[in-house]
Amino acid sequence: MSDKLHKMPMDEFRRQQKEVLASWPTGKDVNFQEAVDYHKALPDSKVFSKKLEQARKDKITLIQPRAGVPLIDKHIELMQFLEKEGHADLLPTTIDSYTRHNLYHDCEKGIQESIAHDKAMLNGFPAVNHGVFNCRKVTESVGVPMQIRHGTPDARLLTEIAYAGGFTSYEGGGISYNVPYAKDRTLEETIQFWKYTDRLTGLYEEAGVQIDREPYGPLTGTLVPPCISHAVAVLEALLAAEQGVKHISVGYGQCGNLYQDIGAIYALEEVTREYLDRFGFTDVSISTVFHQWMGGFPQDEAQAFAVISWGAASAVLAGATKVIVKSPHEAFGIPTKEANAAGLRATKQLANMLSCQTMKNGPRAMAEKHMIMNETRAILNKTLELGGEDFEKSTVAAFAAGVIDVPFSPSKYNRGAALPARDNEGAIRFLSFGNLPFNDDIKGTHISKMEERAKFEGRPAAFQMVIDDVYAISDGKLVGRPKNQK
Repeated sequence: MSDKLHKMPMDEFRRQQKEVLASWPTGKDVNFQEAVDYHKALPDSKVFSKKLEQARKDKITLIQPRAGVPLIDKHIELMQFLEKEGHADLLPTTIDSYTRHNLYHDCEKGIQESIAHDKAMLNGFPAVNHGVFNCRKVTESVGVPMQIRHGTPDARLLTEIAYAGGFTSYEGGGISYNVPYAKDRTLEETIQFWKYTDRLTGLYEEAGVQIDREPYGPLTGTLVPPCISHAVAVLEALLAAEQGVKHISVGYGQCGNLYQDIGAIYALEEVTREYLDRFGFTDVSISTVFHQWMGGFPQDEAQAFAVISWGAASAVLAGATKVIVKSPHEAFGIPTKEANAAGLRATKQLANMLSCQTMKNGPRAMAEKHMIMNETRAILNKTLELGGEDFEKSTVAAFAAGVIDVPFSPSKYNRGAALPARDNEGAIRFLSFGNLPFNDDIKGTHISKMEERAKFEGRPAAFQMVIDDVYAISDGKLVGRPKNQK
């Protein structure tokens, strides 16, 4: 174990906890020991990490939707529908936008308006406002494990309520719930907030309760090269493990080129294991998460199902532990429960059909894996060098220097100099590198790939390719070709 670890001191944790639980009335219902006892009484079938571990042993890919509505009875109805009609293996509770910004008074208004209009007036489930025992009504209403999904820079109170409420998995991190979402939040601030969440998770673990922690893999969801999301995932895994987290699911957003996607998942698991082991976290379990396409969707439902099915096939052939499923209504906003279930069933069908197949040893997928591993190591090694292997300092310094650079991020603390585009076969490469710490061999591969596309299309490798690629899938293609090309 590294002697450089920075586990939050218990006196500091308790000081913050007192403030956090007092910040909204439902915090008073959180009792750590009572919550521990509640979790210990749960059957294994309701424990997220145990179901993931079993899936890894069985070499199957589990399916999970995104979903959440503001009222308890409606949310329960939705979860039960997705379990029964969608055959979901795992279920989410997606949190509303007001909660994500700690605006609990606005949540309360949204709840009341939802009751008055008999219509969802919030875009998710306000777990903090509903409190511990209402959250338990939700988690007890279904037979599968449940996860909180959100996007909150300061999720400390939400974490307390969620864990005491019986949720056994929790998404997010101080990087992945800042850089893709916020403009003015410093990484120092959000990493400190999430240090609390991870320390709380570690305290549950020390008390004998398994809770899965999942860094948010897709980041901005727009042409993110695998090495960027992988580097962030590894750093958030290290930050979590440092606080005592023992079960980590690292995620990745589908790029669209099958070989790159398969190589990326295998690279993600291996590189995460490599760096956790390097710092002595050998007892941390790892699972992988594949997010179906996070960019623009076609408006036509048949075309949307094709995008969903492609993501499902990619996830299974890559051996991902679970796949986050989209719906055929992605182009229109929040899907109906029927559309959400339809996306799940389509994914389940693909998962079942391909369950005995793999492309792990395919030469092209492994070539992509090797490339991604080298790129990710280059970013991580330089990052850790900048901060003297202090994970927090390293992360902040790397973003400031552009060593980590998330494409299309709104954050002013993200350099925004690296620019991605697709190569001629649809894999995501770098059109410009910014300050990414790549050697000449890595850069040369990207340059040659982009020149190949430029030659094929008869135009320069320039920003117009980026624009075309952003809209390509919603227009029915993968690579954004010029209008006169198919």
